Amino acid sequence: MTENPDGQHRPAGPPARFRTLPPWSLIAAGVVAGGLLGGGYGVLKAPTYTATSYVVAVPAENSDPASALGFAQAYGRVATQVAVVGDAQMWAGVPVRTLKDSVRTATSPDAPMVAITATSSRPGLSADMANAVARALTRHADDTADATKVELRQFARATKPTEPSSPSATVTGLVGASAGGLLGGLALLVRPRRGAGDPARAASVPGPSVAVDAHGAL
Repeated sequence: MTENPDGQHRPAGPPARFRTLPPWSLIAAGVVAGGLLGGGYGVLKAPTYTATSYVVAVPAENSDPASALGFAQAYGRVATQVAVVGDAQMWAGVPVRTLKDSVRTATSPDAPMVAITATSSRPGLSADMANAVARALTRHADDTADATKVELRQFARATKPTEPSSPSATVTGLVGASAGGLLGGLALLVRPRRGAGDPARAASVPGPSVAVDAHGAL
């Protein structure tokens, strides 16, 4: 609270040093803060590694070749089910829950192939999990090959990745800086603007006693 010459109390405004900051300082502060937070996240977060194994559906002799594409789509959907990952855990050496959380599959509408991708903080483990699920899936397909007339065969084994698949600290820092700059720009747009009637800019009017004293001195 500050006291005016007329005895009235008026709420104190922000310090003068903050009122004189240029508008773009909000954006600059957001960029710096976001870059520091994003870079720190990239440094502290453990890197992740990704490995992919491929299996291909092959039609049996005297069977419809087009059926292999349909069965490849079906095998891609069941690759992470308990029946498959339950067998894969023996070769991967990890619990079923870890396989279900870390393994993803993808299929192509044009080729009878299933891509089995595993992610882990350990490069060797990511390759082991992908190969283990591919092996278990191939064995389950072999058990039903007489009925489906389609076999699954190993097309390419997953190899131990040499570089992490997670973004580096530089990338996360740039993303954080961009997000911080955006937030700073939004804060600049919604900040209250000082109008013409702002009390801080209004001219002070002398009180009645001061006006009378000034009139008597003339």
